[in-house]
Amino acid sequence: MLLQHMTMNEFAARRGEVATAILPVGAVEEHGPHLPLGLDAMHAWALAQETARIKPCLVAPPVWYGLCRSSAQHPGTVGISGDVLRALIHDIGQGLWRQGVHSLCLLTGHAGGTHQACLVEAGEKLLQTTGLEVACVCVLDLLAEAREFLECAGDSHAGEVETSLALHLWPELVKGTAAEAYPTFPRFVLVRNKLAHWPSGVWGDPGKASADKGRRILTAEAAALAQVLSDLEARTGAATAPPTP
Repeated sequence: MLLQHMTMNEFAARRGEVATAILPVGAVEEHGPHLPLGLDAMHAWALAQETARIKPCLVAPPVWYGLCRSSAQHPGTVGISGDVLRALIHDIGQGLWRQGVHSLCLLTGHAGGTHQACLVEAGEKLLQTTGLEVACVCVLDLLAEAREFLECAGDSHAGEVETSLALHLWPELVKGTAAEAYPTFPRFVLVRNKLAHWPSGVWGDPGKASADKGRRILTAEAAALAQVLSDLEARTGAATAPPTP
């Protein structure tokens, strides 16, 4: 159920039946020379919708912007600060809680470590300020069952996985391919010139991608995420619902 497509009467009628929501979060950042800048949010939103088909839940409109560090200097990357991201996620979570949502899954299509840490911090604050049960999930952590048919072990960004998903879901937005590449950031040391250590913006091998793999990846992710939602809902017994608005 897409929240932005519902009327207030439709929402009021369904919130008594479905009290779990997925909030897709992404980033506007480079995805190599061949994939669209908005892929992270697009992936998370598509996965949330696929999951809702097998596990009833509300799908909130995606948060398109995230915290981008390693890709900050690449053309097209537009990031926001950690303070803004934490505040935004917390406020949306509070709003959903006030509207009767009891379980919230923060689903990020952007796998940046600093970005994910901000989501966890926002989730922890929601545990203190609401009765929500909260899960923070990165799409890459849902791929255990897909590893058997994926070929690139070190794939992380704009490589086999994301290119396959784009070929399956948005083939018209895939502009060719790119060579296998990986960043060369030094361990522990923060660098000013990030482009010098990651010129291609690719982390993996796009050449191993296919639309069929994308379909299988999305199916595996949705099954894993549906289980996360079931586990999350099992924890809501102790939560106290807010007054009906």
